[in-house]
Amino acid sequence: MKREQLEQQQSWIYLAFIALGLCLGLLAPEAMAAFGQALWPLLGFLLFATFTQIPLLQITQSLQDTRFMTALLVGNFVVIPALLGVLVVWLPLPPPVLAGILLVLLMPCTDWFVTFAHLGKGDAARAIAATPLLLLVQMAALPAYLWLLLGSEWLQLTLSPALLSAFLSLMVLPLLLAWFTERAAQKFVTIERATRALGWMPVPLLACVVLIIAATQVAQVLALRQLLWQAVLIFVGFLIVAAWLGKALGHLFNLPPTSTRTLVFSFGTRNSFVMLPIALTLPNGWQAAVVIIVCQSLVELLGMVAYLRWVPKRLIPSSGHKKADAYGK
Repeated sequence: MKREQLEQQQSWIYLAFIALGLCLGLLAPEAMAAFGQALWPLLGFLLFATFTQIPLLQITQSLQDTRFMTALLVGNFVVIPALLGVLVVWLPLPPPVLAGILLVLLMPCTDWFVTFAHLGKGDAARAIAATPLLLLVQMAALPAYLWLLLGSEWLQLTLSPALLSAFLSLMVLPLLLAWFTERAAQKFVTIERATRALGWMPVPLLACVVLIIAATQVAQVLALRQLLWQAVLIFVGFLIVAAWLGKALGHLFNLPPTSTRTLVFSFGTRNSFVMLPIALTLPNGWQAAVVIIVCQSLVELLGMVAYLRWVPKRLIPSSGHKKADAYGK
């Protein structure tokens, strides 16, 4: 099996592992609780493997295409947070559920977004160039967004030692290690080969992560079964709005079809598993956020199956466009 084939099937892989995890959690809850100790090292390795696939050393290249990058940043960090701000006011959801929704929807994806942009006839080169900047901007912007949308209660949570420790050990440290690994890969062939081999790891590692979360959070899933349907509707609605937002900004910034499709896939995909470490460190009353984030990732992946058919064929077809992809900056 090729890596691209594995990534094409990842939606069904995660669905199967979540179902397996729920079954194991119902049948053997005590045994699954013991497996929960493996979650943190798995998450750390998952994030490291994922970050090594992001061209962190090429961040300056992402700044060269100013029109595309401006559209990408405006959509991800201005328009989408503003829409979510309206959602906060409009929907009276419990704070833990709302925190999960905001944690996952505020942060644009930096991994499988590239795969889906490629499969959906987007511009994979521009997607790859954009990922390091997207990652750095979202890490800097997330605390401010959550403080603005959730208020002082969230600010107190963010200052907790557990959350700060998780942020440093599971986000900052893997990011720094990935940066050093990429630098070393430029000099040593063995490390370069190992880095390419790490590209196979995110799918199986994330499958194990969602299995453990499903197995250890069965009680939360059962308690939230009514609210989960509301969350699913929100996530489906988000996918629809994100697609049309991408098309609108592509038209506004006069982008060619391939770049506009890339906007759509960026706006529609979110950084769910990068947000999991933060959600997992929240106090007991806030653990519903974990279930919400896993739910979103599943809805998103199934939504991407629909995107791959709808976006290039109907929403943003190539026919009728005479504009070349190599446009001026």
